[in-house]
Amino acid sequence: MYSPAAVNPPSRFPPATIRQNPRQTRTIQPLQILSESSSNSTLHTSITSKRIQFQHEACRVRNSSRLVQIPRVSSDDSQPIVSVSGDEDEASEPSFLEFITSERVKVVAMVALALALCNADRVVMSVAIVPLSQSRGWSQAFAGVVQSSFLWGYLVSPIAGGTLVDYYGGKVVMACGVALWSMATFLTPWAAESSLWALLGMRALLGIAEGVALPCMNNMIARWFPQTERSRAVALAMAGFQLGSAIGLTLSPILMSKGGVGGPFIIFGLSGFLWVLVWVSATSSTPERSPQITKYELEYIQSKRTKSQTKTVKIIPPFKRLLSKLPTWSLIVANSMHSWGFFVILSWMPIYFKTIYHVDLRQAAWFSAVPWSMMALVGYFAGVFSDKLIQSGVTVTLTRKIMQSIGFMGPGIALIGLIMAKNPVVASAWLTLAVGLKSFSHCGFLVNLQEIAPQYSGVLHGMSNTAGTLAAILGTVGAGFFEELVGSFQGFLLLTSLLYFSAAMFWNIFSTGERVNFDEGN
Repeated sequence: MYSPAAVNPPSRFPPATIRQNPRQTRTIQPLQILSESSSNSTLHTSITSKRIQFQHEACRVRNSSRLVQIPRVSSDDSQPIVSVSGDEDEASEPSFLEFITSERVKVVAMVALALALCNADRVVMSVAIVPLSQSRGWSQAFAGVVQSSFLWGYLVSPIAGGTLVDYYGGKVVMACGVALWSMATFLTPWAAESSLWALLGMRALLGIAEGVALPCMNNMIARWFPQTERSRAVALAMAGFQLGSAIGLTLSPILMSKGGVGGPFIIFGLSGFLWVLVWVSATSSTPERSPQITKYELEYIQSKRTKSQTKTVKIIPPFKRLLSKLPTWSLIVANSMHSWGFFVILSWMPIYFKTIYHVDLRQAAWFSAVPWSMMALVGYFAGVFSDKLIQSGVTVTLTRKIMQSIGFMGPGIALIGLIMAKNPVVASAWLTLAVGLKSFSHCGFLVNLQEIAPQYSGVLHGMSNTAGTLAAILGTVGAGFFEELVGSFQGFLLLTSLLYFSAAMFWNIFSTGERVNFDEGN
């Protein structure tokens, strides 16, 4: 108790500097009562009032400090380390307008453009091979060898590219990949005029460079988007990939008619160089490094981030442990079946329609644009549907199984309808439905890569992509041998349908949406 006549301030209250906002400070001195002649009642009232004011100011400072978040970013461009103080659950879900105008959507839009160039550079040879074969006297078999040279490079690069992506980050590796494949595309007309080996080498170089595209996409999306938005992000990126097929198949004949066989190669190659300049100057590898991102968006992304996303990986991933887990094999099987169906439809449907219905789809504009545009459109709505399921409380595991089941069983049923169709109009409708429903797979296995092992998403994508490339080669070549041995291409489509159903069953049994520990032994 204090004496009413002489009151000294408590010693535990030193002078305190109160931060009210980033631009102003206020210094509060401890209570100093020097007059001993004041009346007891007046002095007691003054002390109490000032003590209450001091406690009120201190309380305001403590509350406001919870709103200050200080990110700490690692010097490693591929693996950010983030320290966030305060309550991480306060960030509210953004509105649709906030989402589409956010910095992360700008990043995924740039990724979509890169994937569009990736696929356009890939399919332009399927148009140019006709005049090249005629001018050089190539047979159909040799023309197939020239087209397959892309897959020689694409077969070997995804695993190495995925490992580099996990270690160095998606921004750097994507820039190098686009620059390299744009150079290969730009130089293809020169290589075709020089020698056959130069042409084959340039196409193989294109495949090597494009092998990093999808692992880079997964890496950037995993760092920029929370789990509840990743399906939409992947759908937007893959929409660019599918539209690249439509752009390449539609514009290539027009550009060839204006600038010769080399016209589309030169235009698409220069477009890639322009993309690299914009990508390097306008995007960042992580949200913490972006100078354009708003404080609200940064806090929202950080509040949804899990600790596993900040773990640094070794340059040599644990391949043995990765292959020892059944969820890894579910990804490999899913990617293999997805690639098998995609390349069988892309390569053999024109021949199938010409043989069965006597319709030349290469001269039909809808075949160049409608199925792949439908895949891009349906893929986006599939992404929105997938994110809504997770936001409504459905587990990630069940969501991925639902989406992948639609992505496999839907095309399987549609191919059976295609086999039974009696006229080309009905058959083309079934074909468009099969291609459109395939896009649900993008919200299944393609997003699942980021969930079971975010620190190894690049190398996992590379491993499954290599298996998918082997399946694409086997399916494309096997279709021709099957037709020669059995005498019916419809039988091969039925086999593909059964493989779709089998892959869906394998996925539903062994896949998971939870993080798998690949860093410890069994």
